[in-house]
Amino acid sequence: MHSRTLRADILLFITAAIWGFAFVAQRVGMDHVGPLTFNGIRFALGALALVPLILSMEKRRGHGRPATDGRRMAVGGLLLGLALFAGASLQQIGLAGPQLTELGFVASTAGKAGFITGLYVVFVPIFGLALAQRPGWGTWLGASLAVVGMYLLSVTADLSISFGDLLVLVGAFFWAGHVLLIGKLSPGMDAVDAIKLSAIQFVACAALSLLGAVVTEEITLTGVMGAAPAIAYGGLMSVGVAYTLQVIAQRDAQPAHAAIILSLEAVFAAIGGWFMLDEILTVRAMTGCALMLTGMVLSQLKP
Repeated sequence: MHSRTLRADILLFITAAIWGFAFVAQRVGMDHVGPLTFNGIRFALGALALVPLILSMEKRRGHGRPATDGRRMAVGGLLLGLALFAGASLQQIGLAGPQLTELGFVASTAGKAGFITGLYVVFVPIFGLALAQRPGWGTWLGASLAVVGMYLLSVTADLSISFGDLLVLVGAFFWAGHVLLIGKLSPGMDAVDAIKLSAIQFVACAALSLLGAVVTEEITLTGVMGAAPAIAYGGLMSVGVAYTLQVIAQRDAQPAHAAIILSLEAVFAAIGGWFMLDEILTVRAMTGCALMLTGMVLSQLKP
């Protein structure tokens, strides 16, 4: 059991690293295509990348295993896809620099978006109140520190917050719901079923995103080709690899325990934004980041 827990921790750490650097790709991709177009293509690419893996694992799986509840798999995948679509869309629109600038709004940066998104690890145990769970003092103290950190990171001297940061913050609520849903659906599944569940949620998210893109955005081949490297990383690594690792790892990890490791994506996002996009955080912003990360960790140490 200890080795399975260690393996889960390692997989979650790799997931956090992939997701953190994905904020850079998501920001770069917005220079060429709209946010829904970007998400639609990358989630479709992520789902397609899993097909050969699923077929290969199905061949090796024993025939004596009980048949999977197809209805539960489909409904669960659709619910995960809806949560994924809401969280990913709000996050991506919040990062859409050129598009938001044209409308007179300020977009979030890769580093800031990483930390704001990371607040979902505080929301996970608080949302547990609806499931008759009782968060401990660590959760409330962690939430308080995270709120103060959020203020220092995103709220300006005139008490305003950028529209991009606000969208990413709302998206964090949906990421928390996504983690809780996976925690409910994935235990008891073998690796094949976990990956199938992952693929179903990607297909649902891709379909919703592309439908929205057709209605609200202009899709051009030139734009898609320009965003191809960012979409490839977002689709193959951030979606195809990382989300699948999350589903597999959470079979052996509690949602709150998984959340504390996944919160490290904020650190990787800040490193990626600084190293690849020359994003600079002020002392005030870095203090806010430190308080938010402390709050994220503390909220899980005494959940």
